[in-house]
Amino acid sequence: MKKLILLLAITCSISLMGQSPIGAWERTFTNEEGKLVKSVVIFADGYQSVANYEAEAGAFVSSNGGTWSLDGNKMTEQIEFDTDNPERVGTEVTFEVSIADQTLDIVGYDMQMTRIDDGTPGALNGAWLMSGRVRDGETQTRDTSRPRKTMKILSGTRFQWIAYNTETKQFMGTGGGAYSTTDGKYTENIKFFSRDDSRVGASLEFNYKLKEGDWHHTGFSSKGDPMYEIWSVRE
Repeated sequence: MKKLILLLAITCSISLMGQSPIGAWERTFTNEEGKLVKSVVIFADGYQSVANYEAEAGAFVSSNGGTWSLDGNKMTEQIEFDTDNPERVGTEVTFEVSIADQTLDIVGYDMQMTRIDDGTPGALNGAWLMSGRVRDGETQTRDTSRPRKTMKILSGTRFQWIAYNTETKQFMGTGGGAYSTTDGKYTENIKFFSRDDSRVGASLEFNYKLKEGDWHHTGFSSKGDPMYEIWSVRE
């Protein structure tokens, strides 16, 4: 009997894991201008982002995101940024989802996404907030509870950073693409960048370390300037 209960518990656990949206998803569609657009959604623990960009040129189209929770098949999102409709910031939306092992459907909207990854293998899976910089050997901290935020959200293979203000509803910029973490090296392959399309296709390598739960990110910016950033896990 105990073995049966254990088997049922394991089966239930596997089933629940299969229903988790954690990770990265994508779909491709044609917009009103006839251009092919790629939409990539990243779900980290409690936070999510959506980035839409032209599939061929990588030109940025739009982005939105915030917090999420799942109750059965009902997903609720609290909007923190929205480039298409800033007035949605601060509002809550609820919709029905159907999650299978490799697909996620938004029920009633004819929107199906295909899984890219399940949160692995990257070592930095999660939502992070810029919490400090080191300049001339001196650490300068930043209050992560303020409305002005720079968030970086990562699945196992995809990332997106977003700069925005939840109070003014202002959106300052975003970029993202694919990443890897190997032997202390964090490498970004840029697939979209809202401020400069010419950055698309670039590959940037940095050093990274996890110290007391914080992500220490060092190297050189795309302009060649030395940088030392500190990111903290978003609670």
